[in-house]
Amino acid sequence: MTVDEPTYKIALSQGNIEVRDYPEVAVAEVTVAGDRKAAGNIGFKMLAGYIFGGNVGHRRFAMTAPVIVALNESTTAPNTKLEPAKKQVGSWLIRFIMPTGKLLDMLPKPNDSRVHLRNAPASRIATLRFSGLASESRIKRKTEELHTFLDTHHLRPVGSSYLARYNPPWTLWFMRRNEVMIPVEKTL
Repeated sequence: MTVDEPTYKIALSQGNIEVRDYPEVAVAEVTVAGDRKAAGNIGFKMLAGYIFGGNVGHRRFAMTAPVIVALNESTTAPNTKLEPAKKQVGSWLIRFIMPTGKLLDMLPKPNDSRVHLRNAPASRIATLRFSGLASESRIKRKTEELHTFLDTHHLRPVGSSYLARYNPPWTLWFMRRNEVMIPVEKTL
């Protein structure tokens, strides 16, 4: 099944790590409390409701990838180096990127007041792709691996790491595509 993904240009590539330049995109997002997995599931359902007609005009949008799950930095102290291997409980930002070509002023108002629309600015993102299940311990290891790459290449993080998931939940575990992403300063 092919889904729309945001376009990007690769600034640097090494194995399963890429530094990408993304353009400004429109996003729909919600904030959910709990551990990462539970919050991701709840947030996904809320956002899916919006794109599948839960909006003024009952307009439907195609599903896009990835689904972003990020610790809500406005409710926690920033920590770009470490994420605990245990379940991290907090406030999570769940984000869908709107289909290519959909600008903020083209999107209908959500019926659910918890769904917020905004423009995400153009950014440079370091990514590390991995397949399989995205357990907390695996996310931690991949985040540390990506930070090592950033240190080696003298790239400065400008935000915390987050998880990007590309597949629906019924995808077999060994076929799942995940990425750890970290915004970095545009210095290359």
